[in-house]
Amino acid sequence: MPRVREITDPGDDPILKETFAKEEATFGAVFNTTKVQAHTPGVMRAAKALSAAVDRSGLLGKELLALVYLRVSLINGCPF
Repeated sequence: MPRVREITDPGDDPILKETFAKEEATFGAVFNTTKVQAHTPGVMRAAKALSAAVDRSGLLGKELLALVYLRVSLINGCPF
C-alpha cells in the first residue's frame, strides 16, 4: 500500500486526463506511480518526459535498461 494516497480520478485537469487516458489505452490501466505523481501534474509530466528521454538517448544499452526496469519494479512490488 502506498504511503501517499493515489489519485484515481483525473478530474478537470487536462494533463491528468491526457496521461490517464494514454496509459489506460496503452496498458489497460493507469500505473500506480502515475496515480501518486498525479498530486503534482506538472512534476508528473516532467518525470515521464525524463524517463522517455533516457529511453530515447541510447546511452544505456537495451540490456542494462531492462535490468534497471526490472530492479525498480522489484523494489516497488510491481509485477513487470
